[in-house]
Amino acid sequence: MSTPEPASAEPTQTYEQAREELADVVRRLETGGLTLEESLALWERGEQLAEVCQHWLDRARERLAAATPAED
Repeated sequence: MSTPEPASAEPTQTYEQAREELADVVRRLETGGLTLEESLALWERGEQLAEVCQHWLDRARERLAAATPAED
């Protein structure tokens, strides 16, 4: 399991990589059959991945806002 990215650092994963891994985490959690510790570790990883996805979505939103002319 990787460590969380510092808040100011760029994530090392792309949005697409993080989204795919997050989807895999969700599938594994939904399938069940895991120990409590395994489930908690996956949940924590899912939270990290969701933060990476949110980072990239926020960056995209910022770039769109910067490229869009301001309304008067």
